[in-house]
Amino acid sequence: CSFCVVPYTRGPEYSRPFNKIIEEAENLANNGVKELILLGQNVNAYFYKDKEKIFKLSDLILELEKIKELDRIRYTTSHPKDMTDDLIDCYSNSKKLMPFIHLPIQSGSNKILKLMNRNHRVEKYLEIYKLIKQKNHKVEFSSDFIIGYPGETEEYFQETIDLIENIRFDDGYSFIYSKRPGTPASFEPDDISLKEKKERLNKVQSLITANSEEYLSNMVGTNQEILVEGICKSNENLIYGRTMNNKIVNVKASKSLIGKCITVHIENSNRTSLNGVQ
Repeated sequence: CSFCVVPYTRGPEYSRPFNKIIEEAENLANNGVKELILLGQNVNAYFYKDKEKIFKLSDLILELEKIKELDRIRYTTSHPKDMTDDLIDCYSNSKKLMPFIHLPIQSGSNKILKLMNRNHRVEKYLEIYKLIKQKNHKVEFSSDFIIGYPGETEEYFQETIDLIENIRFDDGYSFIYSKRPGTPASFEPDDISLKEKKERLNKVQSLITANSEEYLSNMVGTNQEILVEGICKSNENLIYGRTMNNKIVNVKASKSLIGKCITVHIENSNRTSLNGVQ
């Protein structure tokens, strides 16, 4: 991407050997790990060739599925241009792949996406969204947005707002554009005032926050499986865990449950998390 400094600081992407990842996963699972997150700057571009066989991210997911001790699989961060059909099929073929995907789009404007050198269009993103929802309607989406990119007019910014309202992202990371030395974008004129950038950012964040609050409130009264991760920092009498769709739930229960999957009843919600009882 024209704004990204990572290739200049970490070098080109490479994929770890398939068998080494599986061996590490098996070792972790044998030592009590219940959830694995496959990580990469662009994780769904994973491509490893062993002799004549090619392994992709979907192959990793389906192989990890076979590890009996493992309960959950996630991956991050992905790129729309590498959301291939075989990976999308995993949302119906895999029982352990969690129904949540962080899929950054960065802008809702095709013009800005082209300037960003993102190599995908809004229409393609919407197609991916619909296909995954068809495979598993429980899958929820979060995304990344860069606000005030050079050339972003009010009209182009409104297209980002329209996309957020269309998909109703219930979570996301949004940032004001700032130059990264040496990137192609850093040589473009920064033609949007800081005041305007902050106003636009506030609109995006307010919209996503409202979506999140509504989504969390709709989970009240339901039963959710959570993987208990630890003790709440703000209240040591509570433990917390993550739902399958990546929402934090605080529960008053025994600390001995840390590392286990339990079912809780959601009693209420706040701006960023849920409260439940076992």
